Amino acid sequence: MCGIVGYIGPRQAAGLLIEGLRRMEYRGYDSSGIAVVNGTGLKIMKSAGKLSALEQQLDGGMPSGTLGIGHTRWATHGAPTTPNAHPHTDQSGHIAVIHNGIIENAGAIRKMLQQRGHTFRSETDTEVLAHLIGELYRGSLEEAVAAALREVDGAYGLAIISEDEPGVLVAARKGSPLLVGVGEDEWFVASDASPLLEHTRSVVYLDDGEMAVLSRDGYRIRTLETAQIEKPVNQIEWDLTTIERGGYAHFMLKEICEQPESLQNTLRGHLLEEEGTSRVSGLNLSDDDLKGIERIVITACGTSWHSALIGEYMLEEMARIPVEVEYASEFRYRNPVIDERTLVIGISQSGETADTLAAIREAKLRGARTVGLVNVVGSTIAREVDGGLYLHAGPEVGVASTKAFTSQVAALALVTLRIARLRDLSILQGREFIHALQALPGQIQEILNRSADVERIAERFTDTTNALYLGRGVNFPAALEGALKMKEISYIHAEGYPAAEMKHGPIALIDENMPVVFIAPHDAVHQKIVSNIEEVKARGGRIIALVNDGDAEIERLADATFTIPTTLDLLSPILTIIPLQLFSYYVAVRRGCNVDQPRNLAKSVTVE
Repeated sequence: MCGIVGYIGPRQAAGLLIEGLRRMEYRGYDSSGIAVVNGTGLKIMKSAGKLSALEQQLDGGMPSGTLGIGHTRWATHGAPTTPNAHPHTDQSGHIAVIHNGIIENAGAIRKMLQQRGHTFRSETDTEVLAHLIGELYRGSLEEAVAAALREVDGAYGLAIISEDEPGVLVAARKGSPLLVGVGEDEWFVASDASPLLEHTRSVVYLDDGEMAVLSRDGYRIRTLETAQIEKPVNQIEWDLTTIERGGYAHFMLKEICEQPESLQNTLRGHLLEEEGTSRVSGLNLSDDDLKGIERIVITACGTSWHSALIGEYMLEEMARIPVEVEYASEFRYRNPVIDERTLVIGISQSGETADTLAAIREAKLRGARTVGLVNVVGSTIAREVDGGLYLHAGPEVGVASTKAFTSQVAALALVTLRIARLRDLSILQGREFIHALQALPGQIQEILNRSADVERIAERFTDTTNALYLGRGVNFPAALEGALKMKEISYIHAEGYPAAEMKHGPIALIDENMPVVFIAPHDAVHQKIVSNIEEVKARGGRIIALVNDGDAEIERLADATFTIPTTLDLLSPILTIIPLQLFSYYVAVRRGCNVDQPRNLAKSVTVE
């Protein structure tokens, strides 16, 4: 969500802040701003809209100063206007605050401060916090921030500076990710590592309830109650080239095309072909622990929820263990039935998804073992679960998730294989599953080599306003994900359904203007989906079908077909989703949409 970057050191801050904000544009935002402390006070510049609007303001010259903070905002309080953009200042105008999160008791604090004579210029909760810090300031920014945060409820990642203390930057975290970058005689704070990679790969991750106090001599980590904390310095594995487009028109297209490699990286080192099983030691669960599991709950949001549904099919089919897939946003509010024999798997690309993190914490409170499947090393979920697997898909910059989805399904396949082999799955079945997994990167590449065919199909459906995506069995979640991709980046209304459910309502929408995308590999329910295609054909629907080679029956019925390689039924969504990702991408490009930064969306959803 909101992007935060801060700097203190010998260099001019403004240019570094703008560069850092540009690196975080992928997060999604509606306004931006910077604040710099120099010899004449606090200089703030901000603007609604894209970062380019702020850069135009700065064309006349960057404000000087070697201490500063910058922000891209994803609105939670107030419309995307310049007054609501960050940074916000206190009543005196001496203290500047940037914030990612929500202050839940901001209304009560605002009322109290207004009674004390404070006036507010924005609709935001962040300005309320800035005023509270100013109200409590007694000569120490560090202590004023700590005192203010002891009075607020909600979530925050914060960076605060004051013109009265030009050698101090204070950062704090509760629920929203924040890290400290350790350079050579210079220090940074940021929401994630992307703004730092050009300057340092050494970072310190803040945990909830912790503050960082940066000065020109170094940094300290403390609690809100003043206790000092020693924390390790971690090394970021990614380099700058991995978060640049590398000649592709968009990050989304780059990340779609990276899936042969990202999938291989997810599987690397985990497959034990001779034994027909997988190595998943990162789960921190012994074979006896895995045998003792009576039930699995998978919790996630958005694209990760769709991968979880595929995991449900795999685990129940191969391991014969009951699985429930829960929306993380609803999980902790419905008094779920969980005990020590329940394994709770949380899935999140960023490892910072607020709802998924809250669900995992709830599961731990109820005695369940927790496992995380995340892509970002050192993320909050990765640090809080009992064990897990890193996806190793590499950084995903495009807001619409692509390669993380296929890596999540592959990671679930690894977990499934391990549990299934401890139960009734034979070694021969295990080896067959491994061979199919190993073939997937090459099969994805074969699909990508024919991406021009998908582009030609997309050209015929650019002007549609609605679309229906239908699949059966394990490809029903793929239909959901394909429809989500279309919604996210092209703004076309699209819905995913189990193909047989079409008759229970959605069939009323079908006419000659309605494209219907069928995911129809030659699997166990193939003949059933042929019947569903016939039903759409009879009502004049325009049919796009994903099929295996030689499916003359569906090719006769469909207006457009795209062939996918054959694999095991349970793994087919890893292949069927690739042309669906490409289809949504090409439609969105032809409609002139901002593919990498679709409106209203954020890459990492760190508020409920």
